[in-house]
Amino acid sequence: MKCKKETMQLYAVTDRMWTGKQTLMEQVEDALKGGATCVQLREKELDEETFLQEAIEMKALCEKYGVPFIVNDNVDIAIKCKADGIHVGQKDMEAGNVRALVGEGMIIGVSTQTMEQAIAAEKAGADYLGVGAMFSTTTKLDAREVTHEMAKKITDAVDIPVVAIGGINKKNMLELKGTGVDGVALVSAIFGAENIEAECKELKALSEEMTKA
Repeated sequence: MKCKKETMQLYAVTDRMWTGKQTLMEQVEDALKGGATCVQLREKELDEETFLQEAIEMKALCEKYGVPFIVNDNVDIAIKCKADGIHVGQKDMEAGNVRALVGEGMIIGVSTQTMEQAIAAEKAGADYLGVGAMFSTTTKLDAREVTHEMAKKITDAVDIPVVAIGGINKKNMLELKGTGVDGVALVSAIFGAENIEAECKELKALSEEMTKA
C-alpha cells in the first residue's frame, strides 16, 4: 500500500489525554465513522507490550473501515503489528534507514518544517510529508510554526502528498487554502470534541473545501 493524496484528507492523530467518557478505541471508531481517512497511533508513555497490543487492536479497527493505520515513531511496533505505515520526526530515524527496516510495502511519513528537509525526505524514500506546525499548538510544545508561504514552497518542491499539522481547527482550516496541502492532520480538533463522529463529518467537509483547486 502506498500513499494516495486522498489518505491525507482527514488524518486523525491520537492523544490519550482526551480519553475519559470513551476509551481510545471508541474515540478512534467514532472518528472513522465520521470520515477519517487515516489514523496515526501516537503513544509516548506506554510500555512496549501494552503499546503493541493497542496497535494490533487499532490496526484491525482501521482495516474494518478500509483506512490506513500509521504508528508514530516506533519502528519495531509498526513492524510487529503489521501497520500500514510509520511516521518519523526530524529527531527520529532517517527515512532511508526506516525503509531498510520496514521494506518497500510500508508507508513512511516524515515531519518537515523546511523545503530542504522536505526534498531530503522525499529522496530518502518518504511516501508523504507532515508539514507544521501551521498554527500555534499545545499538543507539541517544541513545534515551531511554519508560514503558509513555506508550506506552498514545500508542496511545490515535492511530488508526494503533504498533510498540514499543528493547531488546525474548524475556525482556521480554510486559511490553508492555496498552500497546496492535500489535507489536515488533527489531534484535539477531533479527539477533544464532544461528538467525534459529527465533528469529523464537519472537519472533512472543510478539508475538502480547503483542497479544492
